[in-house]
Amino acid sequence: MTRITSPFGWETTAAEVAAGHDLSGRRAIVTGATSGLGVETARVLARCGAEVVLAVRNPAAAHGLLDEIAAFGGKAHAAALDLADLRSVEAFAAAEDAAPLHLLILNAGVMACPLMRTAQGFEMQLGVNHLGHFHLTTLLLPALKAAGGARVVAVSSTGHHWSAFDFDDPNFERGEYDPLAAYGRSKTANALFALELDRRYREDGIRAFSLMPGGIQTELGRYMTDEVRQRLGTDPEGARKIRWKSVEQGSATTIWAALGRELDGVGGLYLEDCNEALPSEPGMRSGVKPWARDAEAARRLWDWSAAAIAAA
Repeated sequence: MTRITSPFGWETTAAEVAAGHDLSGRRAIVTGATSGLGVETARVLARCGAEVVLAVRNPAAAHGLLDEIAAFGGKAHAAALDLADLRSVEAFAAAEDAAPLHLLILNAGVMACPLMRTAQGFEMQLGVNHLGHFHLTTLLLPALKAAGGARVVAVSSTGHHWSAFDFDDPNFERGEYDPLAAYGRSKTANALFALELDRRYREDGIRAFSLMPGGIQTELGRYMTDEVRQRLGTDPEGARKIRWKSVEQGSATTIWAALGRELDGVGGLYLEDCNEALPSEPGMRSGVKPWARDAEAARRLWDWSAAAIAAA
């Protein structure tokens, strides 16, 4: 199969990807739209004419972005969504499922936190990064189908290199907790979820993608200890050697996943630097690992996720 590519690359910004796209009459939901990539993603979609819902834990924190969007004539509102509580997810979806939904951007996340549990007892990174988004998406399926052509974009990470999904102990109830392994599992889950979502619902006009946004210094790393940063090579000395993306560049692949014409008629892909990612070979710090492209694991994860949520 031919690899999907675009004219864009590592340095491209989200605004450059969005140029020429008119989203008038379309509705988008962006989770985690009060900081980092979520803010830029929502801003760019609103500038293209989309009506944007900022799905955030604290709607008051979105006032600055809402004022900015209103100032350039855009349409947006904020609504409470706590991905660490399935009841909050259900309340949000019930309030936002009435109108067709053209774009669902699963951007919110937590990284390398100490061992914590969600309201329903799931390991926090798995619960927020995957299960909360899984539940949100499945509840919004009627709105996505009603759009007559929708895209779901799951922000994954090269962190998926650190671990395949562990079906034997997904919530670290028996094994020793490792914050990076937990993050890796959740990011692999993002990729597998997009793969299976696309397989199940492409006949309904829903296409799904996952992606690596790039290395960006945002609040996502607020839980990292010095030990974790040293393991990652992002301690002060190591960070000076890294080629970081700006937030505007880091949001570009998300916008390409949502709008890119090169992606019309395809789905289930893992993207990187505004192109379909290459397979990641041993020693590579880019590309997609085979366990994040495993169709059988994707089906198994879907069934496990649905059962876990039903039992919560």
